[in-house]
Amino acid sequence: MQCHYCDREAAYAAEKDFIKVGLCERHFRKRVEELAESEELAALKEKLDINRTK
Repeated sequence: MQCHYCDREAAYAAEKDFIKVGLCERHFRKRVEELAESEELAALKEKLDINRTK
């Protein structure tokens, strides 16, 4: 499988509703970094209280 963003071989693949998308290592890392910095993830962490200690 080929990366969705470039011509490299996909290292990771995700599938939903019978649609499969592959990402090479570089683009996978880039997307993870973007998601880690997103407001949506911050809101979800706050909602789930991810950093709470017991």
